[in-house]
Amino acid sequence: MSQSLANQPALAGMTAAAGLRAAKLNRLRTSDAAFRGMTRGAALGVLLLLGGVIVSLVAGSAPAFRAFGPGFVTAEVWNPVTEQFGALAPITGTLATSLIAMLIAVPIGIMIAFFLTELCPMALRRPIGMAIELLAGVPSIIYGIWGLFVFAPFLQTYVQPYIIATFENIPIFSTIFAGPPYGIGVMTAGLILAIMVLPFVTAISRDVFDSVPPVMKEATYGLGCTTWEVFRSVILPHTRVGVIGGVMLGLGRALGETMAVTFVIGNAHRISGSILAPGTTISASIANEFTEAVGDIYTSSLIALGLILFVITFIVLAAARLMLAQLEKGKK
Repeated sequence: MSQSLANQPALAGMTAAAGLRAAKLNRLRTSDAAFRGMTRGAALGVLLLLGGVIVSLVAGSAPAFRAFGPGFVTAEVWNPVTEQFGALAPITGTLATSLIAMLIAVPIGIMIAFFLTELCPMALRRPIGMAIELLAGVPSIIYGIWGLFVFAPFLQTYVQPYIIATFENIPIFSTIFAGPPYGIGVMTAGLILAIMVLPFVTAISRDVFDSVPPVMKEATYGLGCTTWEVFRSVILPHTRVGVIGGVMLGLGRALGETMAVTFVIGNAHRISGSILAPGTTISASIANEFTEAVGDIYTSSLIALGLILFVITFIVLAAARLMLAQLEKGKK
């Protein structure tokens, strides 16, 4: 009897401790369930937003596609007076400027990233890296103003006349670089986009180059390989997935850029064989004309341009995901 009375405080303490543990576990389960609900809600919210954008674009562009049919995508004419609209010129300008930008920014960005990670003196590595990253923070309208008042006149006076004279007697190139030198045009817009895309390609490439194990590079140097051979055979194959991801991020920026391109492309709804001639892009057309759009067909045509840009961007990103998946599968 006395022993059972002596054990009662111990049993009561054990029961209280068990109750505290059970309450704590219940709180943890509740907080964990709430966290799972929040994350699920955030993911579903993104899908709902994306679905809302798609529905609004499809609904807004329906009158244009009903009026012009599939010919809206293949027609070049853009005449608000007669309400005849076609998207071929903006589509061509968007693809051309983005292609020019990536052809310039990707090799330069990758080389800068390799220089910063392997060749640059330590005292200069941080200032140069910060300067490149600051380019990403410059507003696009500043690039546009600089391009219109400084870069375009420079190209018109010094660069484009030389290019025209150099290629005027060479087949194909004489068409691609046909004059006169306007200064503004598709090539100028592509060069501005290249400057804007460069920080993204460089920053991501630099980060993935830093992730290469030093022992791999040291072993390759120990075998007598040159710096170029180390880059080509070790660093680039090891980081190709990350590099391609950075390139696709830059391409997405180039496809959707608006203000900088609007300032320097010339905003001409026509297709020219010369990249020196004025042109337009989907984003520039929407930015220039949406506030002036009068009538359902005009407004719907501009929304249809937005839908086409959305589809182009989706196709590019989907292709990038498939490419990355294939590369990852090949590495295993």
